[in-house]
Amino acid sequence: MAEVQLRHMTADEFLGWDPGDDERYELVDGVPRMMTGARVAHDRIVRRALTAFERALAGKPCEPFTADIAVKIPSGQVRRPDMTIDCGAPSDDQTCASEPVLIVEVLSRSTQHDLIRKLIEYKSLPTIRYILTLDPDRIAATFHERIDQDRWRESAFVGPETILAFDAIHVTLPLGIFYETPP
Repeated sequence: MAEVQLRHMTADEFLGWDPGDDERYELVDGVPRMMTGARVAHDRIVRRALTAFERALAGKPCEPFTADIAVKIPSGQVRRPDMTIDCGAPSDDQTCASEPVLIVEVLSRSTQHDLIRKLIEYKSLPTIRYILTLDPDRIAATFHERIDQDRWRESAFVGPETILAFDAIHVTLPLGIFYETPP
């Protein structure tokens, strides 16, 4: 792994920056922070979420992306959620979501310590309608839904048959789909 010179950057500088390795970074308080790797259970849930949303959004104007596509926060942070649904029209050479509507984060040791901060940051994006956090150790989720510009509804769900409705993108999915092997 190449040694990375960590210096203070703007979001635009960060998005144009190439650290020269295959590691992922987020921009936090103007400084690139390397992201930790995921456990197998975490990665399985992310893959299943990506597959479920890819199928549910087929033929619709929104598209799911992995953490390789960044989300630029108005305060200057650049985050890499586990999955983002972008309903904009990103060009193929973009590295940042153009109109993120849904953020999915699978809880991990690294996200648990900064989850509250990330939720505040994600909610500051006017295009975000939903934030879904998934527990990797049991079939459970926390669902944040924007009610209006300044208000959010938070709901906790447990169990595979629980239905999650993402009305703004015309998708409903059972919670269990993120935890089971698709047929």
